[in-house]
Amino acid sequence: MALEVTSATVRSILTRSSGYLKTVCSHSLQPYRGCSFGRCLCGVGCYVRHNPFVTRGAAWGSFLEVRENAAEAYLAGCDRERRWARARRGEFSVFMSSATDPFVPHEKRLGITRSVLMAMVDRPPDALIVQTHSHAVVDRVAELAALAPRCRLRVHISVESDRDRLPGLPPPASSVARRLDAAGRLRDAGLRVVVTVAPLLPIADPDDFFTRIAECADAVVIDHFVGGDGSPDGARTRRTALPAAMAAVDPASLRLDYRDEIVARALAIMPARVGVGMDGFAGRLLAGTSAGAAHGGPLPRRADC
Repeated sequence: MALEVTSATVRSILTRSSGYLKTVCSHSLQPYRGCSFGRCLCGVGCYVRHNPFVTRGAAWGSFLEVRENAAEAYLAGCDRERRWARARRGEFSVFMSSATDPFVPHEKRLGITRSVLMAMVDRPPDALIVQTHSHAVVDRVAELAALAPRCRLRVHISVESDRDRLPGLPPPASSVARRLDAAGRLRDAGLRVVVTVAPLLPIADPDDFFTRIAECADAVVIDHFVGGDGSPDGARTRRTALPAAMAAVDPASLRLDYRDEIVARALAIMPARVGVGMDGFAGRLLAGTSAGAAHGGPLPRRADC
């Protein structure tokens, strides 16, 4: 299937958050529509593939819309949206991106995400979360470093497992090793880095995995597709090939208590540096050194991510 690449001029680029993102940020921002990683491992269970407003009937991974005026649209709307966000949500915080990867391969040539980051240097939000599945985020380390003193910036790099492959599924857009290396390089540049194990896939050696993460990231967020894909009991993800591939490796990984077991292992290695689900994405970390009765009752949290 060929990737259809189109260009568009958008009237606005800042979307007021709702649903899952509402407790994480005031706005989301998508430099592109669609994602050329849609046919990689991360695209198999991607919840956006079920969003008709994004896909417009096209297969996920078959299209990429380049929003050529993304930076100009951000500058045109940021003052208005900042006023709204501070009045309604307490602060103007942006998640980039929730429905596409800001560092798709075309970014290297087109620089749409780069232009948005540079616009934010001039007119920064109060907080910015940059979320990616790709090691290519290091190509923008200069722009991120310029922005970091101007807002609360976190770079989230998704590393769903210590495995690069699941049976019957395509490879990831970027290997585990390259993504962890990118996390370390960004952290060495003085940026705050969070590894997001989302959606959690079967992990071969949890202790080694979280030891590696502890060395290259400030925190880790763990999220399961049950409760994490925005549908009851992970119904969206269960319509994809991902659960069967997970079950072929470890049937226990399909259950929510698998997440809690992994959280406990992570906390033993990264105390006070582990977040769970939407709380973790919002920067609220578990304060304890063990998961205890994880999610059987309230978990202690502190907002220091």
